[in-house]
Amino acid sequence: MTAPALRLEGVCRAFGGLQAVDGVSLEVLPGERRALIGPNGAGKTTLFNLIAGALPVSAGRIALFGQDVTGAPSHRRAALGLARTFQITNLFPDLTVLENCLLAVQAHTPTRFAMLRPVRRYPALLERAGATLASLELGAMGDAVVKNLSHGEQRQLEVALALAGRPKVLLLDEPTAGLSPAESRLMAGLLRRLDPAITVLIIEHDMDIALELSERVAVLHYGRVIADGPREQVKADPRVKEIYLGA
Repeated sequence: MTAPALRLEGVCRAFGGLQAVDGVSLEVLPGERRALIGPNGAGKTTLFNLIAGALPVSAGRIALFGQDVTGAPSHRRAALGLARTFQITNLFPDLTVLENCLLAVQAHTPTRFAMLRPVRRYPALLERAGATLASLELGAMGDAVVKNLSHGEQRQLEVALALAGRPKVLLLDEPTAGLSPAESRLMAGLLRRLDPAITVLIIEHDMDIALELSERVAVLHYGRVIADGPREQVKADPRVKEIYLGA
């Protein structure tokens, strides 16, 4: 039997007396698209930080492809194929689009230690960076300085940087946050075309996009999973309507 790409068992995280994540158990299969939704303060980003290793768990267990990573640092989880984006773009604003992507690609190759040799001496890295940018419709913008990009283009670039390491599991933290309706539609289209072999867990406030991009949906409320299942089933759940949709 194939191991889940991601398994959480009773994961908790407390900040003093505040239980931000409270006994979350979740299983995401390889290649699955799963949305994680819930109102502000539900604990979604904290849960991402626990999965990525940015925060230690207070209790519980996290496994990637059957391997326990509960106590593993972020770089170890990245080496196992985990990548993520952030609510706030985390880019080098004074470098070009291509330079940003090259850094991300190089970080996942042995040449990351070749500090004295120009990266352009490595045509394979350039080709890989160019292909990654093209997949996010940024191929013609390689020479553009990042700080001059629109917010939507910067969000596209952040997804490209996460993909540069060829991840097996991708955590997307509100990829359409702050985008116009047209930019959100573009981003949704790009995410739909991601390699189907990549397991995707997405936090998204836009309910329509969350349902469009996911096969299954988990709903977090006060740090607990209150619903988890096929998107239409979760959408019809009375608790979800009351708590998340305000119905």
